[in-house]
Amino acid sequence: MVAAITVLTDSFCLPSSVFLNSHALTYSPPKLQSPHPLYASPTARPRECFSLINVNTTYRTELRPLTCPQPAKRFLLQCSYLDPPTAFKNETGMLFSLFREIGLNENETDLLLDKNPTLRSTSLDKIRARLLALQSVGINGFALYRLVTKCPSVLIAEEIDSVIGFVHDDLEGKVEPAQLERLFSTTGAGFVLGFDQKVNLLLHHGVPQEKIAHVLNNVNLIKAICSKSVEELERTITFLKPYHGIEIIVRRPAILNYDLDSQLIPKIQFLEELSGGDEDATGTVLRKLPAILSYSLEHMEGHVEFLRSYVGLSDPEIFKIILVFPNMVSASKERKLRPRIEFLKQCELNSNDIFKFLTRAPLFLALSFEDNLAHKLGFLVKIGYEYRTKELAVALGAVTRTSCENMQKVIGLFLSYGLSCEDIYAMSKKHPQILQYNPSSLEEKMVYLVEEMGREVRELLTFPAFLGYKLDDRIKHRYEVKKKTVGKRMSLNKLLSVSANRFSTKKKAKSLVND
Repeated sequence: MVAAITVLTDSFCLPSSVFLNSHALTYSPPKLQSPHPLYASPTARPRECFSLINVNTTYRTELRPLTCPQPAKRFLLQCSYLDPPTAFKNETGMLFSLFREIGLNENETDLLLDKNPTLRSTSLDKIRARLLALQSVGINGFALYRLVTKCPSVLIAEEIDSVIGFVHDDLEGKVEPAQLERLFSTTGAGFVLGFDQKVNLLLHHGVPQEKIAHVLNNVNLIKAICSKSVEELERTITFLKPYHGIEIIVRRPAILNYDLDSQLIPKIQFLEELSGGDEDATGTVLRKLPAILSYSLEHMEGHVEFLRSYVGLSDPEIFKIILVFPNMVSASKERKLRPRIEFLKQCELNSNDIFKFLTRAPLFLALSFEDNLAHKLGFLVKIGYEYRTKELAVALGAVTRTSCENMQKVIGLFLSYGLSCEDIYAMSKKHPQILQYNPSSLEEKMVYLVEEMGREVRELLTFPAFLGYKLDDRIKHRYEVKKKTVGKRMSLNKLLSVSANRFSTKKKAKSLVND
C-alpha cells in the first residue's frame, strides 16, 4: 500500500533524491500547510534520522542511523513509500497462490511455511523456477504435490539443480519421474552431489549411452549411486569386469544396489571355487542369470550341499548343472528338488545317470508337477511306457521343453496317419525328441515323405530321426540330388544321416565319374 506521511527532519539528513527500485522516494520543499503536519518541539532533544541505502526489494531496506544535533532550521518532508508489512503480505499472498497451483490449500501452505520458515524469505522467483525445473523432468501433478509436502527443502536446495540439469540435458529426460521423486524425497541434499560424475563413470566403463537410462530406472538410486563414493563405484565395476561385468549390469542393474565386500565378492568367489577356478565359466553363469546374485550365500550353499549329499554329485558336476541351468538355484529345495530327485531314483537312475539327465533336461527341476509333469507322464504311460523305469525318465526328460498341448497334438497327428500307440512308443524310444517337435512341421515332412518321395509312413518306425531334419535344407535338397542317380528307393538313413562334408564329397566324386 502506498502511504503519504509528513515527517519533521533536518535539511542535511537526506539527499535530494532517493530511489526505491522503480518507486521513487521523493520529498518536496517544506509545506507548512500539510494536512497533517508533525511539528517538532523547540525544546526537543537531539534525534535520529535515517537515510535509505542498498535497496534490494520493494519492501526491505537497510536503515543506517545518523545522530543529528538539534537543527536550527526545520522543514517538513513528505514521503511516498511502500508499506513493508503490506508488501510482505502481498508477497506471502503470491506464495500462497503459487502453492495453490500445485495443489496445496491454505492450511497446508500455512503448515508448510511454519515448519520451513526459510521458504518465507526465499525469492518467489527462485521457488517458481525450481518448480518449473522439477516439472521439466516429469515430476508433475500429484507427484509434485507429494514431493513438496514430503520434502519442502527440494524447493531451495542448491545441490538439486545440477541433478535436474544433468537429467534434462545429458540424459534427455529419460530417467523416470518416479525414480527422481524417490531420490529427492528420501535423500539429503548432500547425497546427490556427484550424481553426474558417477553416472558418467558407468558410461566411461562401457555402459552404452542408450542403456544408461534403463540402468538408472532399474536401480535404487540411493543405494546404487548416491550413497556410494566414486571410488566405491569404481571398485565395484572393476571387480565385475572379468565376469562380463558391464553386460550383467545392463541386464540386471539391481546388482549395483549390492555392497561389494559383504555381498558381491563372497557370492562370486563361491561360484568360482565351485567351478574349480574357471573365471570365464563363472562369468557365463552370471551372464545367463545375473539374478543369481540376488540369492543369499547361505541359499546357494544349501542347494549345493543338497546335491552333494542327497544325489552324490561332485562339485564340478554341480557347477556343470548350474552352468547349463542357473535357475536351478531358484528352485525350492524341498518343494521341487527333493521330490524330483526322488522320482529319478525310483526310475533306477544312479548318481551318474542323474547328472546326465539334469544336464540334458534341466527344466525338469523347475516345471510344475501338477500343471505340467503329471500330464506328460500320463501321455507317456498311455502310449506304452512303464512307470518307474529308466525309459520313462529318459522320455520325460525329452519332453520337458514342450508344452502338454503340443505333445498331445503330436501324438494325435501320428494316430491320424494310421500309427498306433505302440508305434509311437517304438519311435520315441529310438528318437525321444519326436514328441516335442512342432506338429505343423512334422505334418509337412510326412506329406513330403508320402506324396513326393512315394514312401510309406511306417518307414518312420525304422528311422524316426527323419522327422528331425530340416525339410528344405536337408530332406528336399538331398533327395533331389540323389534321385537322379540312385532312384527313389534310396535308404532314408543313408540319405540324411551322412555329414554335409561327406555328402558333398560323394556328390563331387560321382560327378567326376560321370564326366
